[in-house]
Amino acid sequence: MLSTAAISVFRLNGQFLGVAEELARPAGLTSAWWQVLGAVLPEPLPVAGIARTMGITRQSVQRIADLLVGKGLAEYVPNPAHRRAKLLRPTDEGRAAIDRINPGHAEFAGRLADRLGDERFTETVRVLERLSAAMEALASDGRQETAGADGAAGASR
Repeated sequence: MLSTAAISVFRLNGQFLGVAEELARPAGLTSAWWQVLGAVLPEPLPVAGIARTMGITRQSVQRIADLLVGKGLAEYVPNPAHRRAKLLRPTDEGRAAIDRINPGHAEFAGRLADRLGDERFTETVRVLERLSAAMEALASDGRQETAGADGAAGASR
């Protein structure tokens, strides 16, 4: 079951990325740029926070954030909670780019909801969120077990 689920999720990820590329292109963005800008629309976040939210590496987000800043789509601002970890926030130009994506995004979402049906679409999202939460919990358990094993090994030395 795990292999089938993983292959299905990998395929779905590729499908989502393909659609995202098509939607983002007219706005002058890539799907990765859109993802990072989208993560900071509600509030500025440090690169590590964006990476956690998106489930990707901090280094990948850092590279994209630097590109967005270089293109004037985002900017780094001081972080009152951490002097060295600046916050990333979209500029007006970055928000405008996202605004250009929104109509196509809404249209595609409507077509997908029509295909699945609103109730099945809602349940699909819930199932994906539960699967993601379970995977995160298992990863967290593994980190705790590793830390516990390291601590036990260190204590016996």
